[in-house]
Amino acid sequence: MIVAVYGSAAPAPGTSLYQGALELGRLLAQAGHTVMTGGYCGTMEAVSRGAAEAGGATIGVTCAEIEQYRPGGANPWVQQEIRTQTLPQRLEVLTRQPDAMMALPGGIGTLCEISLALNLMVITPRASKPFILIGNGWEKVFREFFTLNHEMINDLDQARLQFAQDPVEAVACLQKSLP
Repeated sequence: MIVAVYGSAAPAPGTSLYQGALELGRLLAQAGHTVMTGGYCGTMEAVSRGAAEAGGATIGVTCAEIEQYRPGGANPWVQQEIRTQTLPQRLEVLTRQPDAMMALPGGIGTLCEISLALNLMVITPRASKPFILIGNGWEKVFREFFTLNHEMINDLDQARLQFAQDPVEAVACLQKSLP
């Protein structure tokens, strides 16, 4: 199963966010999953590194537009690179191709990926994919959003998101959701 992991490009090696992403990649690989990330630094590098070091497969989705302002290419832990020209094409791959999605703490780009993936699940007539948001930040954001907009978001759509406090809980949630 391909599991896309969304998260920030900011965490540096040695930080707690980087270490958590490294652990998530390792746990996903040990459970037999292929990880897909945005392919660059920070969370994306750590997840790819954790998976690769645990003997798992990694996919990085890179983009020519991003490399205009952030040169350097895919991180060294990416084994298969899917190269796109534009950011919308990159988002399309990251949100439509995986069999499951997870999100670690992140910023505006991560929020965009979460929102797009969730919206695609809402408007697509096929079964939902497992989607797990990790850390109490995302849970607080989405619980508040759902509460303030309850008249416009039905319970089924709210239930499409699962919340986990850490990578161990996230992988356990994923395993429980598999057939």
